[in-house]
Amino acid sequence: MNTLQDIEHAIAQLPSEDLAAFRAWFAEFDAEIWDRQFEADVKAGRLDALAEKALKDLREGHCTDL
Repeated sequence: MNTLQDIEHAIAQLPSEDLAAFRAWFAEFDAEIWDRQFEADVKAGRLDALAEKALKDLREGHCTDL
């Protein structure tokens, strides 16, 4: 198994074309992990209080149209 330092060194050595491909892959990889965590948080009810506050603010006219 590579250490973080080994991985950082390997990434630093990538040619620009490979670095661009790695960036795209990592962005997708990271987004998938974030999505899974977000879905787990929603399912566990960890965001319920925030959602209720947002809906309350909307009902009370405390929101600004974008």
